[in-house]
Amino acid sequence: MMNIVLTGFMGTGKTAVGRELARLLSMRLVDIDSEIEAERDMKITDIFENYGEPYFRDLETRMIVRFAQEKNVIISTGGGAVLRDENMAALRTNGIVFCLYAAPETILLRTGRSDDRPLLNVEDPLAKIRELLGRRMPFYEKAGVMIDTEEKTPLQVAEEIAAIVRCKK
Repeated sequence: MMNIVLTGFMGTGKTAVGRELARLLSMRLVDIDSEIEAERDMKITDIFENYGEPYFRDLETRMIVRFAQEKNVIISTGGGAVLRDENMAALRTNGIVFCLYAAPETILLRTGRSDDRPLLNVEDPLAKIRELLGRRMPFYEKAGVMIDTEEKTPLQVAEEIAAIVRCKK
């Protein structure tokens, strides 16, 4: 089976949906951010703070290229992974790419005032979400199959993705 790739903005449900998909399809879930944290023995926020976003994006690309070569895995990417063409090219070589999306207000509710979201540690996180979504939406839209996660549980989204994957076999 091809890989299933989950992209989308933070708070759209990539990790939670990935867990449900892994359970439903008996596949291994690879969360790129978690893999980076494990390899560097640092939280993403600390990597951003100590080394900056460009350094993090380089780590992210290296990790994506590594795991995109595997087969039969679910890969959950960070929200900015779509910004680099090389990331998307690697993910598409052996995978079906899904982009999860939700409204800015829903994203804010889901992410809250978490310290684990370095790009949202600003005075007006909703404005930042809108700004980032505005810049990233063209990349998300060409990433692959768009899946609306509004008012759906992670299991419902996972079942929707599983049905699409089964049809593409």
